[in-house]
Amino acid sequence: MPSSPACIGLTGGIGSGKSAALQAFHRRGAAVLSADEVVHRLYVDPAVVQAVVARFGSEVLADDGSVDRPALGAAAMASDGGMAFLEELLHPRIGDARTSWIEEQRAADPTPPLLVCEVPLLFEVGLADRFDAVLVVTASDDVRRARVEARGQDFDARAALQWDEDRKVAAANASFVNDGTEAELDAWVGDMFRVWAAHGAA
Repeated sequence: MPSSPACIGLTGGIGSGKSAALQAFHRRGAAVLSADEVVHRLYVDPAVVQAVVARFGSEVLADDGSVDRPALGAAAMASDGGMAFLEELLHPRIGDARTSWIEEQRAADPTPPLLVCEVPLLFEVGLADRFDAVLVVTASDDVRRARVEARGQDFDARAALQWDEDRKVAAANASFVNDGTEAELDAWVGDMFRVWAAHGAA
């Protein structure tokens, strides 16, 4: 086993199934970092909460004083420059959290066989060169739209913030079209785990 595990960036469009893929890597023993969990922690950080309230008002807060993410998402989408504000606020903090996590995992004893970071806007914010490889989980627009709208979210507005799927696939080291079953996605993750756990850091 390599002494320094490879670190994979996992990305894909909204509704593609990134979270399910991340869970499949975790089941195989990879250390995984969920972007959603990092953001969740940031939205209870007093400095972040204060900045969000100053920009969007207290109506984006939940009863416990943390950020109500659906309410904030709707407010940011409706506000001119709202999404850009959130990106400027969150992305540096997310990057710092990810860098610290990678360093901690590579210093652990024993080290995990593989590190996998879920990064929804990996290509869009220019992070591809931070990883040993980039894997894309994609799906047809109809499938992704159905998944997103089932969660009560606006597919078109959110997809417009991301590279189109073909562009992401072309830029990735490997990709999977997640239009089928969870078992098929799991099998692909198993293949990727075997390849990159044996590869080690480049």
